[in-house]
Amino acid sequence: MEMQGKIAEILEKYKDARRDALIPILQSVQEHCGYLSKDAIIQIGAYLNLPTSKIYGVATFYNQFRFQPVGQYHIQVCRGTACHVKGSSGVFDRFSRDLKIADGETTRDGMFSLEVVSCIGACGLAPVIAVNGEFHAKLADDDASRIVKEYRKDAAKQANEGDDK
Repeated sequence: MEMQGKIAEILEKYKDARRDALIPILQSVQEHCGYLSKDAIIQIGAYLNLPTSKIYGVATFYNQFRFQPVGQYHIQVCRGTACHVKGSSGVFDRFSRDLKIADGETTRDGMFSLEVVSCIGACGLAPVIAVNGEFHAKLADDDASRIVKEYRKDAAKQANEGDDK
């Protein structure tokens, strides 16, 4: 289903919705589409009879919302207290340098996205990251390069298996 149709389907679940339904609607759209596109914000604004500037203002206020799609491999680097103390900033810097992207960005090929999160909830494994929900624990800066290589290798393997079919 195309994105506009998917958004329309989500909005149907919020019959007679008003401004107070904006955040749940934004959350639902992001959950189903992966991010909030410009078209989604316009469509939501039309549905709620709110200017897109208001919707964009609310969405940018909360750091849970993103405005571009995440990569095939979404890397979340924990910056909670335990992870920060044990060097997660160096791990993040290495990912950023190796992938040539900053926090909240996606690589040009769409393979990787990078996000700093306030806490993953695995403090005993610090510093820790999650890639698509899979945890990698007790990392050093150099581990970032190894992890990127592993996921690139995995993606190439999957692509080759797809070619064989």
